[in-house]
Amino acid sequence: MTETTQSLFETRPPSTLAESAFVSLYGWVYEHSPWVAHQLYERGIAKNLDTPAALADAMAAIVNGAVDDDKLSLLRAHPDLAGKLALADLTESSQSEQKGAGLDQCTPGELARFTELNDLYKQKFGFPFIFAVKGFHRTDILEAFERRVKNDPETEFNEAIAQVHRIAKLRLEAL
Repeated sequence: MTETTQSLFETRPPSTLAESAFVSLYGWVYEHSPWVAHQLYERGIAKNLDTPAALADAMAAIVNGAVDDDKLSLLRAHPDLAGKLALADLTESSQSEQKGAGLDQCTPGELARFTELNDLYKQKFGFPFIFAVKGFHRTDILEAFERRVKNDPETEFNEAIAQVHRIAKLRLEAL
């Protein structure tokens, strides 16, 4: 196997990295929240975390063990979907993920509905709608948005955290 076809996990296993390298390579996995990687590193990176799935589970455990204020900050670090895509300060990963779902190609009606739902959702829950868009079309996402905006706050908070974990796992698998 050539180095160009090896994954990051094969060429630079997490358990072999110094803290600065680990945070540099994995601190972006949770949107604008390198604290997740910092805390995981402080707990210790053993060889059993040298796979995307294991690292995803360990990072999810850090988030799940965080206080609600930290979880809320993590949720608030995510961009709006579609409605303000052109104006948002998106990370390269978020931009690629949203484009892959066709969110940059919304019809005027879809764009208006996304904008309306984004505003309603943030007013109701205090954080942006989060959906792991990979593998979904914008119409699927809009349907989920329509359903989830009707959730109660606790249910939606938990769903948003679950979606953040899915995004992180997909990002790690892509490495």
